[in-house]
Amino acid sequence: MRIKVLAVPLLATSFLAGCNHGPLTSGPLGSPDPFGYMKTSAVCKTTTPVAGANGNLVSQMTVRSDDGRCVLSVKPPEGGSYASFGVSPAPEHGKAFLYTLNGYTQITYTPTMGYAGNDTFTAILVRSPGAKRDRLTVTATVDATGVLIPRPAVTAPSTERKEATRTTSKARRTTTTAKKRR
Repeated sequence: MRIKVLAVPLLATSFLAGCNHGPLTSGPLGSPDPFGYMKTSAVCKTTTPVAGANGNLVSQMTVRSDDGRCVLSVKPPEGGSYASFGVSPAPEHGKAFLYTLNGYTQITYTPTMGYAGNDTFTAILVRSPGAKRDRLTVTATVDATGVLIPRPAVTAPSTERKEATRTTSKARRTTTTAKKRR
């Protein structure tokens, strides 16, 4: 009986140890990245955001569409951190995700796997409630060099064949029934 009592905590501890994913990888600022399990693109180059012709911020990004993300870190010009943020319009050929890490707003972009071309999205950055919003337009140049898109080993059966078989079967039944009536 005593063995069972000791085995339960030992068994629970071994299950919890299986949840340990190891140390988080380091982000661009040397701090733990909460999304360290996400793949980073083999090609990820960004420019520092600068004021464009209309006063809004602009930045360029070069990324490979290998199912990895590219990260751009931004901070308000007067320091501190952005209170809130969003994306509008969203990228057409990928996904953008924003989060705060150590006072920096991290803007991540992951292009659709295998896509090659340009993509654009705008991050809306809010300094504080009622304050001016910064608009950062990111123009991404996406490259698909060397990207292989996995193909399924088995394809789903075509519905056209099933419908054709049903039609043929109905035609045979009709012919058989007509012969029996004669």
